[in-house]
Amino acid sequence: MPQDGNLLQAAVVFLFAAVLTVPLAKRLQLGSVLGYLFAGVLIGPQVLGLIGNPQSVAHISELGVVLLLFIIGLELSPRRLWVMRKSVFGVGLAQVLLTGLVIGTIALLGFGQPLPSAVVLGLGLALSSTAFGLQSLAERKQLNAPHGRLAFAILLFQDIAAIPLIALVPLLAGGGDSAASGDGLSHGLRVLGSIAVVVIGGRYLLRPVFRVVARSGLPEVSTATALLVVIGTAWLMDLAGVSMALGAFLAGLLLADSEYRHELESQIEPFKGLLLGLFFISVGMGANLSLLFADPVAVLGLMLLLVAIKLPLLMLIGRLAGGLDRVSAVRLGVVLAAGGEFAFVVFKIGRDQGLFDARLYDTLLLTITLSMAVTPLLLLACARWVRSRPKPAKEIPEHLRAIESDAPRVVIAGMGRMGQIVARILRAQNISFVALDTSVDSIELIRSFGDVPVFYGDPLRPEILAAAKTGDAEYFVIATDDPDVSTRTAELVSRLYPHLKIIARARNRQHVHQLLDLGAQAVRETYYSSLEISRRTLVGLGLSNAQADARIRRFKTHDEQVLAAQHLVYDDDAKVLQTAQEARAELTRLFESDSLEEQKAAKAKAM
Repeated sequence: MPQDGNLLQAAVVFLFAAVLTVPLAKRLQLGSVLGYLFAGVLIGPQVLGLIGNPQSVAHISELGVVLLLFIIGLELSPRRLWVMRKSVFGVGLAQVLLTGLVIGTIALLGFGQPLPSAVVLGLGLALSSTAFGLQSLAERKQLNAPHGRLAFAILLFQDIAAIPLIALVPLLAGGGDSAASGDGLSHGLRVLGSIAVVVIGGRYLLRPVFRVVARSGLPEVSTATALLVVIGTAWLMDLAGVSMALGAFLAGLLLADSEYRHELESQIEPFKGLLLGLFFISVGMGANLSLLFADPVAVLGLMLLLVAIKLPLLMLIGRLAGGLDRVSAVRLGVVLAAGGEFAFVVFKIGRDQGLFDARLYDTLLLTITLSMAVTPLLLLACARWVRSRPKPAKEIPEHLRAIESDAPRVVIAGMGRMGQIVARILRAQNISFVALDTSVDSIELIRSFGDVPVFYGDPLRPEILAAAKTGDAEYFVIATDDPDVSTRTAELVSRLYPHLKIIARARNRQHVHQLLDLGAQAVRETYYSSLEISRRTLVGLGLSNAQADARIRRFKTHDEQVLAAQHLVYDDDAKVLQTAQEARAELTRLFESDSLEEQKAAKAKAM
């Protein structure tokens, strides 16, 4: 906290640092995690010194990880966890043992560490960061991707494995006498007892409690109850020497099938995001930058060595044990290549037990912190590498490649949802058409419903258009969902076949203007559904069907006039804005005029 102990000043410092750095990091596509880390470094004792005691912050910030694991537990259920057992206890165990063995061997033979220290080093560095990994996956919406699900399974096993690893460190340090054995037995009984309390309480006590709270109708009491469950479970587990995060996960898991699951998640989510950000800030504050400046080669070299060891091992495990393809295996390795926050706890116990000296301990902590900091950069590089890789050419069956057509009246480009509806209506009217798409899977699916004339082909290639006998058609319908592709297709078709009428799907008003410039008729993809939603809403709010229909017709006519006017000035933002403001006022005046006319007509009818 600040040196003068002012809590408000600390809150202002944290919030200001986060508001300043996180949006900047997001804008640079580095992710919010790196922004929080940089904020911590900036306000910590190594740079500006605005926060003098990072340890006091770190303890509070651990609640962010606790809340994160609780919400993850809520989104699972015991049945889903049982389905994941092979990934959790199979792949997770393989990752920890293999990575720990390789790193421990390098520490033993390459760096001359004693065997007990090498074992703790290997297993501690085999752990990855739950908070960093899951937050990075969530930001990129990859939690449900194959590598995201496997990463979660591995991280869950690592959290479980941290418990016996913490108990193992004193034994490796030489505390293996009968007293230590007795302490170990006592610790084991405490762990089992605390887990039993959580399981029994979660199954038989929490639901009645939430039922009573829900009936009270007080949202603040509901929030307090949710926080009490999470923090109370974490506190109980911490007393028993178990990972607080694992205890919270267990509580969430027990409530996953509860009817109050969504209510709990909505109450916890805001606190989770704020405290998780505080956790990342505390990690940045704890970085010993003086050690980095004193020996940058050694520190950076250890960080690169850690990533260089874990990343290929994770890729190997992902491919062989997890069944991932090459790209997903690389993504798995990048997400989990860094060290983890539980290693901080393991290495602190190792230092206290005499396995590490103070300098080695500081070096290990800085190495893990830097590996966390480099993870967003690796994810960014991985995303660019994936985008730059040429997609493997899927073998196109000859019956999909050969376009067979007898002078179609309509050619459809794109057989997504919109293209399929157009095709169904044309087919019902016995109007001949040819459809083109570049997704083999979509083509085969559509053909499975009947003999639909859909073929593999890119409408941006002139030879494909010629093979589809586009020149003999009357209409060319562009139903692709990519605005750039549809615009370039309209440009190509209008140039090669100027006699052809083009109707194109438009994403927005700007896209409409671009298509109109090319001579195409533009149909906005959500326009008519939005009008229907508005009509039904007006009827539901008390207007008659006739009144609602009149309002929608009035809006449609007015909007088409505005669109035509804006087409003349759409490349001038100021004039477009002025036109929109004038149109809004004009529409309000027209609606008021319609209402007055309806009132006069109603009075005349009543008389």
